[in-house]
Amino acid sequence: MILSPEGVRVFPEASIETMTNTDNLIRAKGLIASAERVAVLTGAGISAESGVPTFRGKDGLWKNYRAEDLASPEAFRKDPGLVWEWYDWRRSLIAARQPNPGHYALVKLEEQVPAFTLITQNVDGLHDLAGSSHPLKLHGDIWTVRCTRCTYTDINRQTPLPEIPPRCDCGSLLRPDIIWFGEALPEATFREAWQAAESAEVFIVAGTSALVQPAASLPLLAAKKGAKVVEVNLEETPLSPHSDIVLPGPAGDVLPQLLA
Repeated sequence: MILSPEGVRVFPEASIETMTNTDNLIRAKGLIASAERVAVLTGAGISAESGVPTFRGKDGLWKNYRAEDLASPEAFRKDPGLVWEWYDWRRSLIAARQPNPGHYALVKLEEQVPAFTLITQNVDGLHDLAGSSHPLKLHGDIWTVRCTRCTYTDINRQTPLPEIPPRCDCGSLLRPDIIWFGEALPEATFREAWQAAESAEVFIVAGTSALVQPAASLPLLAAKKGAKVVEVNLEETPLSPHSDIVLPGPAGDVLPQLLA
């Protein structure tokens, strides 16, 4: 069971059809070409195709710390220098990466669709670098810093940072503008994403495991409201049985084909 921000129950209905990959691709292209309202949700998979490492799980260990032990308000209060050292390391890795054809395909799709919304769980800023005009960043942005006391917020792409932990001009600590464990998603951003899912005619999911809530609720809501859900992923996910079309493969390969 999925709950909307207003507490409304959403029950997805399986509607996947058995077709060949070629048939699925042709049908998906037709749906997108005729749609006026398209929403897209991207996850770590599309960034991994650009070489952005996964920072959770056994492959995300850093100095014997798990991401869950560093990305929290408690960790920051306990040792802001350690947390910033980790983020400075992450920023240096991401800075060397570039958008891939999947990112650029979404920029092209934005130019073609009258009402287009890009929603991302990624914090790496690759959608911005590709040229997406207004990605809804559910989990924040690793290149944005904000003051822990005053209202200062700004983009900071320095890597490595000249000072760890960095400080605001007011003297207080700056923190990454990231949604940490135990923190709520930005309300206005998520509400905009929710509204896009409610109104979408086609909802594309690319490179996400469809496990992290509340983002995983969005394609299910779209399906409930009548949208056709198109999933692009390397492997089957919990969303696959509830998708109208499943296109297996890397987002960097499949998404450009949808616009060809």
